[in-house]
Amino acid sequence: MQIGSVTLPRTAALAPMAGVADRAFRELCREYGACYVVGEMASSKGLTYQSRKTAQLLTLSSRERPAAIQLFGDDPDTMAEAARISMQYRPDVLDINMGCPAPKIAGNRSGSALMKTPELAGRIIRAVRDAVPVPVTVKFRKGWDEGSVNAVEFAKMAEQSGASALTVHGRTRKQMYAPPVDRAVIRAVKEAVSIPVIANGDVTDVASARQMYDDTGADLIMVGRGALGAPWLFAQLEAWFLRGELLPEPSLEEKMEVMCRQAAMACEYKGEYVALREMRKHAACYLKGLRGAAGFRARTGSISTLQDLRLLAEQVLEENRGER
Repeated sequence: MQIGSVTLPRTAALAPMAGVADRAFRELCREYGACYVVGEMASSKGLTYQSRKTAQLLTLSSRERPAAIQLFGDDPDTMAEAARISMQYRPDVLDINMGCPAPKIAGNRSGSALMKTPELAGRIIRAVRDAVPVPVTVKFRKGWDEGSVNAVEFAKMAEQSGASALTVHGRTRKQMYAPPVDRAVIRAVKEAVSIPVIANGDVTDVASARQMYDDTGADLIMVGRGALGAPWLFAQLEAWFLRGELLPEPSLEEKMEVMCRQAAMACEYKGEYVALREMRKHAACYLKGLRGAAGFRARTGSISTLQDLRLLAEQVLEENRGER
């Protein structure tokens, strides 16, 4: 598929996930075969106010590309200014978040709240499009709630406002991340617009990825929570969609090695104190489904050094020695 001048194979991309899809995780997913990654959402106000934390969210490395920066906000002028500032990080694409359901975002008229004000959303898209030389994409949801499902109308507006591609999460804001994603609404969006449509929600393996493509007709699928603790999922999806090859699950040794490598990369970028505290939620995902997983996951809450994590990995391997 094509987003402006960016050409992507029809495999799978990594979704933007605040507090999760940081540089270390994005680089790891790209290494495993994610065809495209989108960074953690950054505040347009924070960027224009020269927030150091916001700026750190936008840093992209050569190992991630092609990659997008994602911005959120509710003011067209501020979003346009933030978009111009973000160009110093040389994104391949600029994505606008109009789907985040978090109360602190949607409660301030940003994220998914913009689905309630499509006229304002359109002005934001046009302002950002006019401000930057890269393609502008929009990520949004099925609607605000079941009484206001407007994904198709919103998609048409976004296309008319200058978006180069759309990503649709098939749930309303009220539904957050459950129940199962509505693939029919994504297909309806795909049939209503002429620009590429990316489908997002509930892709966790090859079977669910195939079903997402088949049921929606999307140009690309985007994987979010399904990749947590399993960045090798992108290698499995790439192998299937490009070569028809079904790769096996990595060994437990490989999984623990990847977990520790992700932590080491994060330490390099953020320092051990911050990296290991943020790594706790990732580690819990890597340990899911193992013998003694509940106890091991409980221990991830006290991990504070890279050595702590490596010791935990060794104990996991010892505990599961007969089941690898």
